[in-house]
Amino acid sequence: MTERNQNDRNDLEEMGALPARADDLAKSPGSESVEELVRRAQAGDARAFEGIYRQTADRMYALCLRMSGDGEEAVELVQDVFVRAWERLGSFRGESLFTTWLHRLAVNLILQDRRSKGRRRAREVTTSDLEHFGRTARRSLPGTRVDLERAIAALPDKARRVLVLRDVEGYKYDEIAHMTGVSLGTVKAQIHRARGLIKEKLEA
Repeated sequence: MTERNQNDRNDLEEMGALPARADDLAKSPGSESVEELVRRAQAGDARAFEGIYRQTADRMYALCLRMSGDGEEAVELVQDVFVRAWERLGSFRGESLFTTWLHRLAVNLILQDRRSKGRRRAREVTTSDLEHFGRTARRSLPGTRVDLERAIAALPDKARRVLVLRDVEGYKYDEIAHMTGVSLGTVKAQIHRARGLIKEKLEA
């Protein structure tokens, strides 16, 4: 991490916009909309950015948790997402919802992180994490939500990422191919394999 990034992280921690533990990620939303908070934050209001964090951190954590398959790593990724969002807040032009912009930023950062580490992780996440943050799991597959989340977390790293992007986050196949830097055929094959593994685990 560069000195600038560390300073940004320290600033965000001091104003309460970065958590020390996963439990700290659940914050009650403020009365202002995210878009209103973004306008204030872009004008230099650091407390408004804290409000943005409080309203969006749980969804960012859910995304990071599913993409990484590891609770502790997900917390670190959430911190990185908000540091990056703070740095790039001025580049948000309102051409889409801020949450859409933030989501795309998070996905790109997570994929970049996975590529840079270059290793596979398929750890099981804790039940408490899943109960609190596993709100958008697909319900069309058999088994309980927690069973499904555990099955997703246990997938091989690449298979888990593409499955989450397609079946949880709703990206199109060609979008996933572009984001992950692999061919469309490979994406489809990985998703097909991941779905098969999920079914096997849930039916076992």
